Amino acid sequence: MPILVAEGLCKAYGETRLLDRVDLSVHEGQRVGLVGNNGSGKSTLARILVGEEQPDAGRVARRRGATIRYLSQEPTLPAGRNARDVVLQGLGAWAEAFERHEELSRRIAAQQAGWEAYTEPQAAAAQEVERLGGWDNSLRVDVLLQQLGLREINRIVDEMSGGERRRVALARLLVEEPTLAILDEPTNHLDANTIEWLETYLREQYHGALVLITHDRYVLDRVVSRTLEIDQGRVYSYEGGWHAYLEAKADRLAHADRAEANRQNLLRTELEWLRRSPKARTSKSKARVDRAEALRDAAGPKVEQVARFATQTPRLGGTVLEAHDLGMRLGDLELVNSLDLILSRGDRLGIVGPNGAGKTTLLRVLLGELEPTRGRVVVGANTKLAYFDQVRSGLSEDESVQHNVAPDRPQVTFQGRAIDIRSYLKRFLFAPHRTRDKVSSLSGGERARVALAKLLLAPANLLVLDEPTNDLDVATLAALEEMLVESTSTALIVSHDRYFLDRVATKILAFEGDGRVVAYAGNYSDYREQRAAGQAERKRSTDERAPKRRSGSAGKGKKLSYKEKQELQRLPIEIERAETEAVEVEALLNDPALYADRAEEVPSIVARQGELHEEIAQLMTRWMELESKAAGE
Repeated sequence: MPILVAEGLCKAYGETRLLDRVDLSVHEGQRVGLVGNNGSGKSTLARILVGEEQPDAGRVARRRGATIRYLSQEPTLPAGRNARDVVLQGLGAWAEAFERHEELSRRIAAQQAGWEAYTEPQAAAAQEVERLGGWDNSLRVDVLLQQLGLREINRIVDEMSGGERRRVALARLLVEEPTLAILDEPTNHLDANTIEWLETYLREQYHGALVLITHDRYVLDRVVSRTLEIDQGRVYSYEGGWHAYLEAKADRLAHADRAEANRQNLLRTELEWLRRSPKARTSKSKARVDRAEALRDAAGPKVEQVARFATQTPRLGGTVLEAHDLGMRLGDLELVNSLDLILSRGDRLGIVGPNGAGKTTLLRVLLGELEPTRGRVVVGANTKLAYFDQVRSGLSEDESVQHNVAPDRPQVTFQGRAIDIRSYLKRFLFAPHRTRDKVSSLSGGERARVALAKLLLAPANLLVLDEPTNDLDVATLAALEEMLVESTSTALIVSHDRYFLDRVATKILAFEGDGRVVAYAGNYSDYREQRAAGQAERKRSTDERAPKRRSGSAGKGKKLSYKEKQELQRLPIEIERAETEAVEVEALLNDPALYADRAEEVPSIVARQGELHEEIAQLMTRWMELESKAAGE
């Protein structure tokens, strides 16, 4: 049964037609991937589907009663609220009842004048919370925020970075579980482990329909069952995920090429007949003339534009970049402890780790922008660096694409020859008329292409790329991958994109916590295999050295101290005790006899209820931390 149906959608901005008679439908439980070049109209189509933007022509029919939610790339969150409260809003009526109960409980606990009047509505709010899902919903929100890497759940969202705000908005959408969720680049600003968690959650725990706009090709392969591609205003539908889409698209393009070759051959035949034949007099001759003219006027398939990147690589010396006994601290937090690193010619080092681990800080130390706490960095005499930062800070918002890349110059010099600036920018998929657009009007992916165009003009043999895949479409990613693999340059790459690192990385540098930064040979998948094998071997060695324990004895985590193991064993008992008491307190507060016989005790009982909810949340958070540490995550 369709959740929404779009018919004949058209949308244009100035000279650019983004959508041209687009038809599509999304049905119950479908998992749809939406792909296309940057600026092709993916986000515009998403906004039209949810009703945030109107098409120039066409219509969208949405099923009555269906909840359709959209995660935009820059979500709007209510000001002045903390992350937990914002996510709780996704639970709708339950959240309203929960907040009402909490507020009434605070008033009763404070013993404000006339507090007795609050007891009856407080009990009614408690019953509403139970009816709409129970008290575990609050805990579910806390766990979800933890899984998305948001530890400070009581932090005001106004103070958060753009990436943190997107994670809050994503959590709010996931707890709501709408009929259809349209997610626009949900993996941006997530680290690789969190992306793997989200991938599993969407595949196994989220039961609504999905439309995913994403450049993460592993997510497209493992989550979606149908792929829609926007190509030059039209939408093409393919069964399957990323690789199935690539194969089917290749077949479609080959069929279009054969059809165009047949058209050209037939047109040549008809034109030759027209040249040799006398003036058409019969109806048969007239029909043949009409057919020739129709063949001549028919438009052939548009040639798909492909990005083409290349580097200008000066000769490297024996030393590219080295770090010796490098240490980095941020206040009391140790980010890096005694890192030794040697980058050789042609190395492509991928840097991975949780958000906030210190990956960008390490890049800035290696670039000489920050001083290490200890140790030293050696940069080779012939090493020329080019830095691509993740916020694209080198771009001037109010200037044009052309001005940003080559201010006041009609030509640029690339690989030893002069090239017209518009021809150079065409390699980065900017049509001549788009080179005059201001950067502020561009999509995130288009801004990234401007930054790349500017970066690659400078001769460099060490490319330092901080989250280069953010906002790029998959076709541009493929071009960037090809450039890095074929280039003789050395590269340092911070990235959360597992597919990208599998394609380009020759080594991985992983932040593993407590200042440990470990190098692994190979790409991202090789790193995961080596790390898992190392963990298994260390566990086996620990188990062999450890004295035999009776069944049910204390914790098994290899990284836990003895005290932590004891705590991990004790926590489930404490959680069960607190939850049991919370149920008893709830039952007591719902008993009318309490208010008739022991009304003076109500404020203290309500206060105890609040303490128990807070205690359970803290115990669960601590249990998750120790479980993760024991598993070596």
